[in-house]
Amino acid sequence: MLRFALFGAGRIGAMHAANIAANPMASLAWVFDVNKNAAETVAAKHDAKPARSADEALADKTVDAVLIASSTDTHVPLITASARAGKAILCEKPIDLDIKKVEQCRKDIAKTSVPVQIGFNRRYDATHRALRQAVAQGEIGTLEVLIITSRDPELAPLPYLKSSGGIFRDMTIHDFDLARFILGEELTEISAAASVKIDPGVASLDDYDTVMVTMKAASGALVSINNSRRCVYGYDQRVEAFGSKGMVQSDNPLPNMLKRSDAGATQSLGVLHHFFIERYRQAYLDELNEFIDRIGKGLPPTVDFEDGRRALIIADAAFESLRTGKTVKLSYG
Repeated sequence: MLRFALFGAGRIGAMHAANIAANPMASLAWVFDVNKNAAETVAAKHDAKPARSADEALADKTVDAVLIASSTDTHVPLITASARAGKAILCEKPIDLDIKKVEQCRKDIAKTSVPVQIGFNRRYDATHRALRQAVAQGEIGTLEVLIITSRDPELAPLPYLKSSGGIFRDMTIHDFDLARFILGEELTEISAAASVKIDPGVASLDDYDTVMVTMKAASGALVSINNSRRCVYGYDQRVEAFGSKGMVQSDNPLPNMLKRSDAGATQSLGVLHHFFIERYRQAYLDELNEFIDRIGKGLPPTVDFEDGRRALIIADAAFESLRTGKTVKLSYG
């Protein structure tokens, strides 16, 4: 039985708390949030204790693991403190918005040997994983082109975007990681283009709401990512892998697959999931379940601190490409 401390009791934290409680090999021991009422509400729902501080939860020697779902600026301090306390760590992405802080965190926890998993939940989507397996097994021959489409249903509030680190670090970072996961090799160069097409207020934040990225992998395979902060028909998440022998696609799952036919036409009446919690609900469960299983068996996470670090390096390079108007070579140090 893995005993968890949860840091962050907002929308994502509450979901993670329920997922921990649903796993027969885990239990929720502590919940901490700067919003005391939120922590007390989530803790009470799952027979856990609300902590007065993160340190109080980390001091409990019966706690085996922590799940960090608090604001991004708290991730590095909590990862560092948790690692020094000897707790296994599952942290939502990104590790931080500043690569210098990520590098310092890496140095600070290097000698702890504590497993750290970063929450790139899209790796755990069943159809995305099936696509990756098809590519790895050579079902489409040599992979030549990978196309990732990721579009949010609506623009996030400007105050959120102001502290998000920009679209590449906040949104596209998921797609950078997914590309590395599917390719099974490193990306070597990147070129980015971006516009403000939805709200002029985004430009005042020195950010963008519509972007396209092209990348090249070590094998020469090409990757195209397109993002939009507004998609009027729902949360659009699709992947296409094209190769020398054919193509595989991971399409949008629909909560309702109803079709209606009459004398005039056949219509699909299904609509997309609204947003990421609904779309990736099972992926979040599978992500946590794998973490619990591997920690219990003494195995390292399959998506780790280095994956989080490299995704941020790619995001930073995308912004550099925008700034210079040039293709940027990727170096991971």
